[in-house]
Amino acid sequence: MEKDNLAAANYDFKIPKELIAQSPRRPRDKSRLLVLDRKSKELDEKVFSDIVNFFQKGDCLVLNNTKVFKARIFGKKETGAKIEIFLLQDLEKGVWQCLVKPAKRAKIGSKVFFLENFQAEVKERTEKGLFIVQFQPQDIKKLIENAGKTPLPPYIKKESELESYQTVYAKNTGAVAAPTAGLHFTKSLIDNLEKKGVKIIHLTLHCGLGTFQPIKEKNIRDHQMAEEYLEISKKTAEIINRAKSENKKIFAVGTTAVRSLESAANNNSQLTDYQGQTSLYIIPGYKFKIVDALITNFHTPLSTNLVLVSSFSSLELIKKAYCYAQKNKFRFFSFGDAMIII
Repeated sequence: MEKDNLAAANYDFKIPKELIAQSPRRPRDKSRLLVLDRKSKELDEKVFSDIVNFFQKGDCLVLNNTKVFKARIFGKKETGAKIEIFLLQDLEKGVWQCLVKPAKRAKIGSKVFFLENFQAEVKERTEKGLFIVQFQPQDIKKLIENAGKTPLPPYIKKESELESYQTVYAKNTGAVAAPTAGLHFTKSLIDNLEKKGVKIIHLTLHCGLGTFQPIKEKNIRDHQMAEEYLEISKKTAEIINRAKSENKKIFAVGTTAVRSLESAANNNSQLTDYQGQTSLYIIPGYKFKIVDALITNFHTPLSTNLVLVSSFSSLELIKKAYCYAQKNKFRFFSFGDAMIII
C-alpha cells in the first residue's frame, strides 16, 4: 500500500461476494457492531443494540431523516426503444435532473412515454453528463408511485421492497440512496436511547450522486463532490450548540449526517441553521468541528464515504478494522453490519 493517504489506491480493496449483504438483518438492531476506539486503537465486537451503552445523559444522536423514493422509472421512445430515467433532483415543477440509460438514446428533444399517460422530453445535457428532463403532466407523484422502482445499489442482486431500504425515522422525501447507517435502528432502540436521556436530533440531507459516486481520480483530492440538498433547523442548531457547551458528545449516524453537521458549522465550531446545497468533501487533514463519534457501515471501495471515515479515524485504523471485519465475516455495504468510531 502507498503511504500517501491522498492516493486513491489506498482506498481500493476487494471484498468476497459472500460478505456483501443482500438483505437487512432481522430484527435490524441485532446486526453486529464493530467498536473502533481512536485513542486506544483497539477493536471490540458488540451487537448493535448495545450502542445504548456508549451514550451518556445529554448526548445527542443525529439522524438524517431523508426518505428514499422510487427514483427509477422506465419508458419507451416513439421508436419503441426502452429507456430508463433515474430521477435525481426536482429542479422546478415538472423539471428534473436525471441520469438516462442508455444515454445515447437521450437526444435533445427526444420524447419518452410512460404508463398513466405520462411523457417526458429531454431538454438538455449538462457538462457532467446528466440530463434535464421535462415531464407532462408536471406532477409525477402518481407515476413514481405506480411505475417507479426502488434505486438499490448495483451490488444488491435481488429486488427488495422500499421498506427494507428505508430508515424507521424517514420523513422528508427526496433521496435516491438511503443513509444506510440508520438502517440498524429500530423504534424500540430509539425509545431506549430517549429513556436514557439522549437527545434525538433530526436533519435532512437528500442523498444523491454525491453519496454514491465513486472516486475515479488517482489522487482523491481531485474528486468533485456533487451537490446535495441539506436542511438544518434553527432549533436543531441550538440544541447541538447547547450540548457542546455542556461538554456532551455529538454522535452522527452515517457519513451524510457528518457532512451535514460539518457543512453548517462556522469557524468557531458552532452549528448554524442551513437550507441549501452542500458539496462538502471530507478528506484526510480535515478538522472536525461538531462530530465526536460516528456510527457507520462498511463502505464500498473508492467511495467518498470510505475516505470520510478514514479522515475521522485514520487510514491505518480503518484498514485494521476492515481487515478484522473480513476475517471475522462481517456483512458489508448497505444491508451489512455496522461500526461505531469513538
